Amino acid sequence: MFPEKQSVSGVNVFSINENKGLWIKQETAGHSFFPSEEIAQIKALACQLPAERGIPLSRFSITEIVREVISEAIVPSVSDSSVWRWLHEDAIRPWFHRSWIYPRDPKFIEKAGNVLDLYVKQWEGQSLGENDYVISADEKTSIQARIRKHLTSPPSLGEPMRVEHEYIRGGAWAYLAAWDVHRARIFGRCEAKTGIKPFNQLVKQVMSQPPYKTANRVFWIIDNGSSHRGKPFVARLQEKWPNAIAVHLPTHASWLNQIEIYFS
Repeated sequence: MFPEKQSVSGVNVFSINENKGLWIKQETAGHSFFPSEEIAQIKALACQLPAERGIPLSRFSITEIVREVISEAIVPSVSDSSVWRWLHEDAIRPWFHRSWIYPRDPKFIEKAGNVLDLYVKQWEGQSLGENDYVISADEKTSIQARIRKHLTSPPSLGEPMRVEHEYIRGGAWAYLAAWDVHRARIFGRCEAKTGIKPFNQLVKQVMSQPPYKTANRVFWIIDNGSSHRGKPFVARLQEKWPNAIAVHLPTHASWLNQIEIYFS
């Protein structure tokens, strides 16, 4: 089977003579034609990192892709607009990038599985009891405190709420919050900074009141931030609150923590 060929307008401009197996060019004067395999090669090149080709760039632009395509003799010539259109067909945009943190925890599956089990009321293969609770907690740092220079006016008939435009800077604060996953309750507090002591205060705020104070088990899902990292936090938590169980997320997997949905 012969590959389809396209003009720069994207229209099929060749048909197959089934008897002779030849390409027969249709009447479309004034256009350049590119076989599908050449277009595929151009897309494949755009999906490579420049460094893989020995090019000292962080990412490709359309102009640089065209230059490389011609240099590699994939096609003798091609316009920027044609290459852009072909890449656009498959949403290939090598000139864009986003930051990413790759999970590198060797126990990722095990730790993530524990957290996901708690979200569906399971722990170590058993269903959670009626007196078991799951808390998702974390801190949101560097929140700008802005004190308006005039009181906010409430809404009234035909008038929206009015908020003063000018403000006084009140510094950067931290917001600590804990989310009861299965009962949709939120607990929060503002602190001048994050740290072990402020986070302990959040834990106390939750654990010192019913139903958590007398619960059978309260599972605390937390990431690996310095305020609640590793075995020292596990020891602190159980020493003060024997019914509390720390459940750490895998490293670089805060996106598994439901409190992040609330923060967003």
